Amino acid sequence: MNIIFDTQSLYYLPQYIPVYKELCRNGIKSKFVFYKNSHEHLIQRVIDDYDLEHIWVNEQQQSIAYYENEKADWVFFANSFCYLDRLHKVSKSAQLGHGIGPKSSYYTKSSQAMTVRFVEGQYRLNRLKSMYPNDEFVDVGFCKLDPIFNKEKIDGTLELTNFDNKKQTILYAPTFYPSSLELFPENWPEHFGDYNILIKPHYFSISKERYKKHLKLLDHWSTYPNVYLAKVEDYSLVPFLDKADLLISDASSALFEFALLNKPVIWCDFLKLRWGYKGIFSYRFKKRMDQDYGEYANVAIHAKKYKNLKKLVEQQLAEPESLANIRLSLSEKLAGKMDGKASNRIVQYLMKNK
Repeated sequence: MNIIFDTQSLYYLPQYIPVYKELCRNGIKSKFVFYKNSHEHLIQRVIDDYDLEHIWVNEQQQSIAYYENEKADWVFFANSFCYLDRLHKVSKSAQLGHGIGPKSSYYTKSSQAMTVRFVEGQYRLNRLKSMYPNDEFVDVGFCKLDPIFNKEKIDGTLELTNFDNKKQTILYAPTFYPSSLELFPENWPEHFGDYNILIKPHYFSISKERYKKHLKLLDHWSTYPNVYLAKVEDYSLVPFLDKADLLISDASSALFEFALLNKPVIWCDFLKLRWGYKGIFSYRFKKRMDQDYGEYANVAIHAKKYKNLKKLVEQQLAEPESLANIRLSLSEKLAGKMDGKASNRIVQYLMKNK
């Protein structure tokens, strides 16, 4: 059996790699298609680390030509692909999303039907089936966290030589939009001097020109001795989730992924909205978020303003089990089975349907 992973962005890899490793354990060969961009040198490190068989392309026109020639059994995608009609003449397609956040795009990206989409949990499966009744969806769970649940060595170990082992560790992982990042004070690491601070912004915040205000703030925060700022090469959120005792986030999939580990989460309700999402245009923000946004919100303690944050952090770290039952009750809805076998279920499906 021949498998290809279409890797248009570096941050797809934390979802792909557990499946790739499971394929290797089953003696199945796979290849990666990487798209040329400004971070080729970082991708090359990943290629070298895993000894990945791969090719480079400039755009989807090149990748589809490659797929037509290769005639693989399966091609994996983390998002939509323009040339599915051509691909399906030679290969089957599998969609494996890279996040489980509260944005409506989780559902709309299935509007272009692939052979199968692997999803997390019966609830999401049922919703997708009701929206796209003629398409194939399979509940496998959330393979990105398989390494943590299986207590495996976590790839991308962080170099935290400046951290104090006697202090608890906070992870701040804002998304790129809508984000709380620009509403944090310039000196906020001083306010949390009693803690180690990991900052893992969204890939876009540290890689795209339109978010240069984010990068300026992030670079300033990285100068504080109790802060570790993720670099672009720290493409995986998994090592950060593993190290942290508490997460601070906003409308990010990181918030839900951390909650699945049953550790305390603080959700920032204060967001920097563009003018086109305010006032009479607030419907645009609501449209961007999933219909279950309100229920998902129960998985965390909410900070209405930045000034409330310090007290909430202290409370949650003192009583980390206070929302444990709610987190566990929502886990199945958010991600399905959390037994470390999601990657295995994916590979078993591929083998049965080659």
